[in-house]
Amino acid sequence: METAIEVQGLRKAFGNKTVVDGLDFAVARGEVFALLGPNGAGKTTTINILTTLTAADAGSARVAGWDIGTQAIEVRRRISLTGQAAAVDDALSASENVVMFARLAGLGRAAARRRAADLIDQFDLTDAASRMVRTFSGGMRRRLDLALSFVVTPEVLFLDEPTTGLDTRSRRRLWDIIRMLANAGTTVFLTTQYLEEADQLADRIAVLHDGRVAALGTPAALKARVGGDTVELHDRRGELHRQIPTDGTVADLRRALDLLDEDGEDGTVTLRRPTLDDVFLAVTVAAPIDHPVKELA
Repeated sequence: METAIEVQGLRKAFGNKTVVDGLDFAVARGEVFALLGPNGAGKTTTINILTTLTAADAGSARVAGWDIGTQAIEVRRRISLTGQAAAVDDALSASENVVMFARLAGLGRAAARRRAADLIDQFDLTDAASRMVRTFSGGMRRRLDLALSFVVTPEVLFLDEPTTGLDTRSRRRLWDIIRMLANAGTTVFLTTQYLEEADQLADRIAVLHDGRVAALGTPAALKARVGGDTVELHDRRGELHRQIPTDGTVADLRRALDLLDEDGEDGTVTLRRPTLDDVFLAVTVAAPIDHPVKELA
């Protein structure tokens, strides 16, 4: 695997609180890698360390082939970051913000204007292109902030909860852009509070708990970890009456339905598959974690 990010033994504490406690993982070039975890698990701190905004207390990491501690300038030249707070200029219009960023990135005047027009359209801001950003809603500001991250295609794109505050259409449009970038070879490292987002986008997922990796693997492997399909019977009020685990085969589904028939209970039968919600709950409980965590493929 050609790696874009390599992390070994990364640690960070603020006062007496250890936020990142010995992280170890690697991200392949062109991969979409999602970092999940409850609030305070260390997600944003990890991104801040990898993007050289915060120094680690111990451990090491390389991003795009460069050491984050001794070669921070080289790292910054090859990455882009969108944090949780919008970093746009309220005194400029949407188009002026993008043109300014494009010029700072080295594009000529004409190229900067073309790039701005493309991004304004991609992020559904055409009708507001000439408006001052101070008049924007929170969702519009977020879309503009994301557009700035795409002015120049980086080797590694860091997105810290990128779709927070976006409506469903804008969120799915951003998913399409992320997939397009990954297919073109850009590595995407993201945190998200939307488990569906990680399931849809990520090639692999790491779940953090108390600053440590509690689970690592593909979405399918992580979901398989918490069990197989379950046949559920809900009564007429919609309340769960009975659950029967199955292995997903036709024969086992028939067995489960036969068992429900024996109950003689009327209701609605559904097939429930494991979700990342199940994974999240299973691995973020207050229980000891064996390290190193075995990756699930």
